[in-house]
Amino acid sequence: MARLGCDLVALGPGDDLRYLCGWSPVADERLFLLLVATDRHALVVPRLNADAAATVPGPRFVYDDAEGPASALRQALASLGTVPGCVAVSDDLRADHLLALQQQLPGSSFDVASRLLAPLRACKDPSELEWLRRAARVADAGVVAALEACRPGVSEIQVAEAARAAMVASGAETVAFVLVASGPNTALPHHHSGPRLLQAGEPVLVDVGARVGGYCSDVTRMASLGQPSSRFVQVVEVVERALQEALRAARPGSTAADVDRAARRVIEDAGFGPYFSHRTGHGLGLSVHEPPSVHAQNAQQLEAGMVFTVEPGVYLPGEFGVRLEEAVILGPAGPQILSGLPRQVTVLTP
Repeated sequence: MARLGCDLVALGPGDDLRYLCGWSPVADERLFLLLVATDRHALVVPRLNADAAATVPGPRFVYDDAEGPASALRQALASLGTVPGCVAVSDDLRADHLLALQQQLPGSSFDVASRLLAPLRACKDPSELEWLRRAARVADAGVVAALEACRPGVSEIQVAEAARAAMVASGAETVAFVLVASGPNTALPHHHSGPRLLQAGEPVLVDVGARVGGYCSDVTRMASLGQPSSRFVQVVEVVERALQEALRAARPGSTAADVDRAARRVIEDAGFGPYFSHRTGHGLGLSVHEPPSVHAQNAQQLEAGMVFTVEPGVYLPGEFGVRLEEAVILGPAGPQILSGLPRQVTVLTP
């Protein structure tokens, strides 16, 4: 806080709060804030969360629904003993809660808390890495179940539900997301699983993630209902080479941009550059998407202990798309892949 010129950090429910406190309430309309000054802290807590928040040490300022949070917030800020010049707030803090804070601190400037929290969260400790490994095994089970559910006439939603059920049965606390795309829908990078029925001769993309111990997994695999076309095989080979080059570039001391450029160069040289429409990867931890962002303009140096995805893709509108994704722990000698699944396209019998 001192180095970045920040006098107060105000965190609402979310992953930053969970990182610092080991607990976070459900985010709703009730204002809940952890206020951290340089030498003391305080909690503003709605009464229905008061007992659960007792696990977080420090003074608590509790309010009832009928009275609202204004008085409790005012008292909590006064208890910190100083009027902050700069306040860093949760990146995802609700707008009404930010406005309530700004009303109490009209002379303060505001910034995002990720400037402080992202560097703290970037390199995972051994216990965090163990949760990430466990979450990866759960996601693998989801992919296997999804592929087993794939057959002509089954909907994307039904395949997605098979993946969800398998992840819950394998120990997921929650299912972070399930994306199942078939046929031309695979050309939509963030397609939402829908009612479309799988058809013989088409590709299927499965992208899933689960939370275990609060930590997330993320993996993508491709399948084909029947023998794939030569064009599909060609694109898969290009994406696979791009992923391998990105993994080779991922070393402590290299930059996020180095990893992105390594993947992008392969795809561009193969003539598919315009169809690689997103960054090469993103950090993974308590959040599905967190720093570092692996894109061509990010000069951030990678460090051992960082965890991020490598997921190049080629998306041909109206035809098909291919994405292959690995989540990796960056070790001293390079990346360690979390998934235990093979990456080659699974050819399913229609």
